[in-house]
Amino acid sequence: MKTYLLLFVAIVAEVVATSALKASENFTRPLPSLLVVVGYSTAFFLLSITLKTLPIGVAYAIWSGVGTALVAVVGWLYYRQSLDLPAILGLTLIIAGTLVLNLFSKVAAH
Repeated sequence: MKTYLLLFVAIVAEVVATSALKASENFTRPLPSLLVVVGYSTAFFLLSITLKTLPIGVAYAIWSGVGTALVAVVGWLYYRQSLDLPAILGLTLIIAGTLVLNLFSKVAAH
């Protein structure tokens, strides 16, 4: 369970960093730029810890899939970027794939 908590925090750090990347305006704004560096550093550090327990393919699939979906939601809510039906369908498939991987695969650590 601790592994998945660390993975969740890594995902949140990556989402914060990616969201701040747009706000950094090519690293010309100090605070968002700092969030990018700290967020990605934290995300990769915590992701590396989870690899002691989770297979790399599983950990990365969860990290990138959930992160992608959350960044899309942040873009929609914070940056007012629209999501059309195919985007919503694709994000739903990403989430469904992550759930199948975790709930039914024997390669995921349970």
